[in-house]
Amino acid sequence: MKEYKDRWKDAGRLEKPSVVKNLEGDWKVERLSGPLPMPFVWKRIRDSRGTTRVSSFGLKFPFRLEQREGHVALIYLGPLSFLVDELRLEADGAWLGRANAAGVRYAWFQMFPR
Repeated sequence: MKEYKDRWKDAGRLEKPSVVKNLEGDWKVERLSGPLPMPFVWKRIRDSRGTTRVSSFGLKFPFRLEQREGHVALIYLGPLSFLVDELRLEADGAWLGRANAAGVRYAWFQMFPR
């Protein structure tokens, strides 16, 4: 866990900011720790909105993007509104993410262009 916390701090110091406009596109999601996301999950982001998709089942979970200080928040809608993913751009162009449920962090993940 400490490794991911250190990476989160380092990503926050990047010259290129973690901003919403840098997230347009389709993203492969790779779990780093915790129970989720599964290997077949990806995200599609367009115009400050997006969906987390479970490709095997065709499920889509909508979210909106919100610029916050030093990171971008993906705030899920409807019955999943207690879920928030927080993202920071890393030096290699990938996004480091931390997944939260009702304010409790339960996983770390990375996103790469698909």
